[in-house]
Amino acid sequence: MDHTTPSSSVRTKFLIVSDTHGMKFGSEDKPLKVADVAIHCGDLTEESRLEEFRASIRLLDDIQAPLKLVIAGNHDFTMDIPAFKKKVADVKPPVDPELVRKAYGDYGEARQIFEEAKAAGIPWTPSFGDWGFRYPPDEGHEFSIAKGVEVVFTHGPPKGIMDYSDDRKRAGCPNLFSAIARARPQLHCFGHIHEGWGAKLVTWRDHLTETPSHFTDIDNGKSIVLEKLTGLRPSKFDLPEIKQEKVKEVEQYWGDRCCVTSHCTGDPDPLEHDEQTLFVNAAIEGTEERPLQLAWYVEFELPEAS
Repeated sequence: MDHTTPSSSVRTKFLIVSDTHGMKFGSEDKPLKVADVAIHCGDLTEESRLEEFRASIRLLDDIQAPLKLVIAGNHDFTMDIPAFKKKVADVKPPVDPELVRKAYGDYGEARQIFEEAKAAGIPWTPSFGDWGFRYPPDEGHEFSIAKGVEVVFTHGPPKGIMDYSDDRKRAGCPNLFSAIARARPQLHCFGHIHEGWGAKLVTWRDHLTETPSHFTDIDNGKSIVLEKLTGLRPSKFDLPEIKQEKVKEVEQYWGDRCCVTSHCTGDPDPLEHDEQTLFVNAAIEGTEERPLQLAWYVEFELPEAS
């Protein structure tokens, strides 16, 4: 698909989750909306155990959508077979191979579970240590996102977009931001940074810099933060009426069991093709205070397939 204004388009509904870490939906928190496409942006598990992957399949079964797309995350290290082998080899003293197989499966077994479920995708995030699908932050990574791609889903965020960690440092990838800025998809969804949950409709500047960054290539005056955690969580500095508004908004979202945003023709903020990108951080795992964060339900128009 190219980025010329499409002559005909289709309203398309996406249900987006990430960072479920082996959880299952309860009857009180399972998303109720029916989508055309469900996307899981990785970290299906906490420890990459087979039982957690199977739990993730059951969680995906609970989502009402005919097409479900899944990528792994850094916690799902057994899907990164070289990382899995290295992790096992580095254990001192050596671990019993039968114990490894019982908990984590044979090399490639976790992948097979999802191949049989017709799910696909491989993610990369900047990190140190022995996680899966990682690259050293100081070395970077090349993200090949072609111009004309309408939907991108990665495990980690681009630098500068909903990527603040608990220590108030940006944990996103600058290489990923540059790739997204050049491709300008309509939707980029991700997770990984749980504290960054939210959505932002970004308007791009007319001309990109040589090395795009969130400082230079976003028109902040025309961009909109649709939702973020601080916008929902009451603060001691909030006026009473602001606290009440936040409580009502959260109650409305929980009525649908997801956070809803629509950007179609006729909506207050329709997505401008090739001029805007909707960024969504859909990390579900929250904090002790609020252990579950909402899934995202997004609707916008995609060009009709020729």
